[in-house]
Amino acid sequence: MSKFEFPPSITSRPIWGSLTPRQGKHHLMIAEAEGAEAVLDIASPELMAKTHLIYLARGTDYGDKLRALNPQHFRESPTFGAARQRIERVLQDAAMGLQLYLTGTEGMMGQVMQMAVTAGIPHTAIQTEHRGSTARRMQCVHCKGITEDVEIDPFVCSHCGLNLFVRDHYSRRLAAYQGVCIDAEDPGNVPESKGIYE
Repeated sequence: MSKFEFPPSITSRPIWGSLTPRQGKHHLMIAEAEGAEAVLDIASPELMAKTHLIYLARGTDYGDKLRALNPQHFRESPTFGAARQRIERVLQDAAMGLQLYLTGTEGMMGQVMQMAVTAGIPHTAIQTEHRGSTARRMQCVHCKGITEDVEIDPFVCSHCGLNLFVRDHYSRRLAAYQGVCIDAEDPGNVPESKGIYE
């Protein structure tokens, strides 16, 4: 199953909900990989007739099933990076009352939420549902570099090479978790890496 029950954590860590169809003339759904399952769960002909659906495949194969829902507009892209400009444009051109549905990884949802707020979409019009990978988007607090899809703790920063402890502290501004050097006071004393949710 593509749903994951996140353990309790600190208050800065996001809590992801579940998608629910809402009333409105305009709907934008962005589904990344297994997030397509959440769209399939709530789709109806009435909703899809007013929906611009952007599917970020990331190696999954839900394109035909999503196309079969007959959304008003449909676009499939291989990754979030490949679709980023399109998403920004759709958000900038959005009509008042747009309902935004985000489903997939935490990294994608956080980045699109950031883009939506910048475009003036009220937070009350944004729904999220985590599906798929629990890998994190991490920022090194030392060099400020971002490492995508971190699955282990500790991990090595892809920018400066420091051994970083994966913290639950989340920055909404950066749409990333924070990583702190784990061996700053005792260089080389790094515990064995394990899965973040082991």
